[in-house]
Amino acid sequence: METHVDSDSEASVASLLGGIVQDARRLLVEQLKLFQVEIKNDMRRTLTALVPLGTGAVTCLAAFILLGMGLSFLLSWAMPALPVWAAFVIVGVIVAAIGAGLVFWGINQLKTVSPVPDAAISELKENIAALTERKENNQWKANK
Repeated sequence: METHVDSDSEASVASLLGGIVQDARRLLVEQLKLFQVEIKNDMRRTLTALVPLGTGAVTCLAAFILLGMGLSFLLSWAMPALPVWAAFVIVGVIVAAIGAGLVFWGINQLKTVSPVPDAAISELKENIAALTERKENNQWKANK
């Protein structure tokens, strides 16, 4: 009769370990899917931030050159005592301030993008902790 009990406990321990392995495999597959989705979302957000930043920078560069020259000549015409070079400097400072604001806006947009999938990593840590706890509980029960 004792032999029968030992084989049942060994079978139950083996089935428990098999179940743990299957659970771990399923969690790993789900974690990999979560990593994949999170990385895709981060890449999409990065492109979403970079496309308008780059396009806007190129467009604004051309516009600021033309507007700057026009405003400099307008300022020089409106104030005949002001040298042309001073009008260009005044307009250049204003354009530089606008450009700096755009650059800082783009940098702040990029700061919101995390290259590391934080949510997936925290989920993975929680799942590993739960599996480890479950395995320890099953080993403790098997040793009883």
